[in-house]
Amino acid sequence: MFIEQRITRAIVAGIKDLYGADVAESQVQLQKTKKEFKGHLTVVVFPFLKASRKGPEQTAQEIGDYLRQNEPAIAEFNVIKGFLNLTIASAPWIELLNEINRQANYGLIAPTEASPLVMIEYSSPNTNKPLHLGHVRNNLLGYSLAKILEANGNKIVKTNIVNDRGIHICKSMLAWQKWGDGVTPEKAGKKGDHLIGDFYVLFSNKLKEETAALEAKGMTKEEAEAASPLMNEAREMLRKWEAGDEEVRALWRTMNSWVYAGFDETYRTLGVDFDKIYYESETYLEGKKKVLEGLEKGIFYRRDDGSVWADLTKEGLDEKLLLRSDGTSVYMTQDIGTAKLRFDDYPIDKMIYVVGNEQNYHFQVLSILLDKLGFAFGKGLIHFSYGMVELPEGKMKSREGTVVDADDLMEEMINTARDIANELGKGSEMTPDEVERIARVVGLGSLKYFILKVDPRKNMTFNPKESIDFNGNTGSFIQYTYARVRSVLRKAAEQGIALPDALPTHVQISEKEEHLIQAVADFAAIVREAGRLYSPACVANYVYDLVKEYNQFYHDFSILRETDADLRLFRLTLSANVAKVVKNGMALLGIDVPERM
Repeated sequence: MFIEQRITRAIVAGIKDLYGADVAESQVQLQKTKKEFKGHLTVVVFPFLKASRKGPEQTAQEIGDYLRQNEPAIAEFNVIKGFLNLTIASAPWIELLNEINRQANYGLIAPTEASPLVMIEYSSPNTNKPLHLGHVRNNLLGYSLAKILEANGNKIVKTNIVNDRGIHICKSMLAWQKWGDGVTPEKAGKKGDHLIGDFYVLFSNKLKEETAALEAKGMTKEEAEAASPLMNEAREMLRKWEAGDEEVRALWRTMNSWVYAGFDETYRTLGVDFDKIYYESETYLEGKKKVLEGLEKGIFYRRDDGSVWADLTKEGLDEKLLLRSDGTSVYMTQDIGTAKLRFDDYPIDKMIYVVGNEQNYHFQVLSILLDKLGFAFGKGLIHFSYGMVELPEGKMKSREGTVVDADDLMEEMINTARDIANELGKGSEMTPDEVERIARVVGLGSLKYFILKVDPRKNMTFNPKESIDFNGNTGSFIQYTYARVRSVLRKAAEQGIALPDALPTHVQISEKEEHLIQAVADFAAIVREAGRLYSPACVANYVYDLVKEYNQFYHDFSILRETDADLRLFRLTLSANVAKVVKNGMALLGIDVPERM
């Protein structure tokens, strides 16, 4: 922010003139003045006591006097112990607003050809079930993180790894073979991912019945599952798949194609996408090759039973299985193969995996193994570890069919937004199509915001009713404020009022208006902070604080009815830039904002 740069330089000059000492600009600590004190910016004077050889209050007073006399941007100051609180004059704030107004993408840094390439993996669904609420959090975090890192000047590749092989896939396939009676998504009138998910639940229920009968005969739970004819059929199907049996592979391709069509529909509704999708059925063989290369080089070792392991005890970890004794791979092997293919495809500078915190150990090991195998991004691999999302009723379980389906959840949010709009009479002046479009924007925006405003590292409870409240820290409240600003600007245009490219700086503005400009200007620093912390919550909560501040301004000041023409233009320009920052901030969260509500 240029005001801070200007004051920093003046302080450096002041220390030189007052005390004959040279200080670096990095030693000047400026922060926003706390609300309980008067001022805009606070200078921490303790770093300058060595130069002044005086107490903190006297030093602060002398620096304040110097700035008041030599820097026109300073209107007044006050000293609280070792802190110098500065009040900035109106003109610099208007100059700052003019600077922000000139930049359509204020606060966002565009990538260049020389920018680092960051690859972000998110979603990672299984093809035996539809996406659920946990996937929603994963997708929203991954997509928003991609937008935020791109706004920090990075080139981005958004990628997905689909878990399309393994025993869980065979369970759905076997259930369809046994009890599906040739049903297809078209015949069932269902999305393909939902249809396959039903068969996964059906398999689990049939298996429960079978193992319960075996347990009743005296077997333990583990013995019953090992002896289960149904489970053995699923294992046999997996063996045939791995051996390349064409009949099994053909069924697998058909059922997966149903699932992919369903996933694509869900992703479109959720508003997320990918630049490249990888499939475990293609990566696990590459992983086996890399592990065998590592074995030849002495990085890994083989046990007597033929299994291949990595000894990580020197790194303070344990030994990690990479290939089973029968030569089949484990998840770690597949992740190594996926990394190899990605590194072949892209010159990756940084690799970020968006995966829940239950996989913390897995990614700690993966980072070490990739580094040992010579992948440049291995050591710096980042596991974006996020907390679980639950409902007020508790945890969800896929195999029991108790998960909250992503499609159902999104439909419920859109319906709720439509119902609220009808209750409030919001759609009376709109066409049915516009009402429907706004219901989608508000419903999905409320869902996304409620999830993204929470620190990603924390577990969270999703409450659909709370998320769409038009008051409080919600997406719909922010969207409503944006629509309010756009309404004011439309009315100004209808009255023939055109916003100037630059405002005159002689206008005297209030302290509240100065603080609102300061809040708008903070957007650039917030985007940097969100990129540094990998936290969409930084952006979400900033935007909420900004619209709260704007609503107080809107309540306290006239805009269109202001009789002073210059002041009216100032307030309209300030409103327009609040709207711009809100729109750009919400876009970093993957959230649209409606022009009217």
